[in-house]
Amino acid sequence: MDNIFDECYANEIIGRIKQLRPDSQRNWGKMNVAQMLAHCSSFQDVAMGNSTSSRSWLGILIGKFVKPMFYNDKPLPKNMSTIPTIMIVDKKEFDKEKEILIQKIIVFQKNGPEKCTKIPHPFFGKLSPEEWGMGIYKHLDHHLKQFSI
Repeated sequence: MDNIFDECYANEIIGRIKQLRPDSQRNWGKMNVAQMLAHCSSFQDVAMGNSTSSRSWLGILIGKFVKPMFYNDKPLPKNMSTIPTIMIVDKKEFDKEKEILIQKIIVFQKNGPEKCTKIPHPFFGKLSPEEWGMGIYKHLDHHLKQFSI
């Protein structure tokens, strides 16, 4: 599985993000492209330990059993629910959100697995740095495909 801690995969994702345009149209979901970028940026904050969210009761109940879906080779389901605190519904500025996300990916990749959060994922629970790295790549890939990139 591709891992965002690998510089070549981080660069690939950044290159794809740079292909997005303010008028990029989604194939599924409710967020527009600027909101999606802000959502991905907020998710980076979770992985970096800069933001936390309490575990959901469903996550506590089944999270550890389904967590491989976060980092395995199977695509994430379209319209999958998200962590409520990172659901973006307000208006966002595309260029600003794009640059913020790119910078967070660069920092996350450069910091490496050693600086990855030890805080459990709000749904899946405890993740190793390796699982976070694969999951971050998979999450970004999922949202870029959402906008045909």
